[in-house]
Amino acid sequence: MAHRSTMRRGVPGGLRGVGPPFRDRGVKGGGSPLRDRGVKGGGSPLREKRLTLGHVKASPQTQLQLLELADLDAELSRLEHRKSALPEIAELDRLGKRAGELKDSLVGVETELSDLSREQSRAERDVDQVRTRIDKDRARLDAGQVSAAKELASLQSEIESLHKRQADLEEIVLELMERREELESRRDAVVADRDALATEQDAVTARRDAAVAELDASLSDAGAKRTSVAAEMPSELLALYDKIRTSSGVGAAMLRRGQCQGCHLSLNTVDLNAIKATPPDEVVRCEECRRILVRTAESGL
Repeated sequence: MAHRSTMRRGVPGGLRGVGPPFRDRGVKGGGSPLRDRGVKGGGSPLREKRLTLGHVKASPQTQLQLLELADLDAELSRLEHRKSALPEIAELDRLGKRAGELKDSLVGVETELSDLSREQSRAERDVDQVRTRIDKDRARLDAGQVSAAKELASLQSEIESLHKRQADLEEIVLELMERREELESRRDAVVADRDALATEQDAVTARRDAAVAELDASLSDAGAKRTSVAAEMPSELLALYDKIRTSSGVGAAMLRRGQCQGCHLSLNTVDLNAIKATPPDEVVRCEECRRILVRTAESGL
């Protein structure tokens, strides 16, 4: 009850039979103050504010240059993409991996050869030692230095054992030599593959460098044109364009037959009427993608 009496004291005569207070503060006939402050035809002032940028103005000719600037930026992006996606780059990456594999294979084969060489040298030294011992014993035998039958039989038995040992060691040496030939053949094949791969890498590198040089020349040319066009732009307009381009990739787009060429969405009638009513030097933006919309004879306004 206290709350009800307070409300009645706030409005003379109480609430009964009294229209909404905001209507009394509006326009005669109960119209919406927001609508009455809008554009002719009932357009939303908030929407029009979003479509235009009152602090950024540029002549229609300058706004048309935004399209040229956007084309140049698109060309620069295409060239940079082509430069980073050259097929020679992927080919060199593949060849580089193959070169690494061959290098590892070569290191492995050469390590095996080194180990085998030490093993073969050790076996050959053993053969030489056995052969020297056989020659020494045979010399004693031939010189008649051994007369006792038992000692003579022992010396002959030793010589036979040494001959067997020599044969076994020589067999080991032959096996090691065969393994060495196989490893050397593998090494030579890897070296040949490595050299052929290096030649291929040189050829692909030359093609890549030629392609990069051509693209760099195109990038330099397009960059110079962009610098020239940007130099003619008002600083505020260029700053806005660059800010939008950084966030969305495209800073400005043509309005063609009622459609934004940036997001390819058609504008509704209210937005088109608002843009049509906007002075030519006002910079407008797409309601959907927020890119700068450039009006031309093809805009359909």
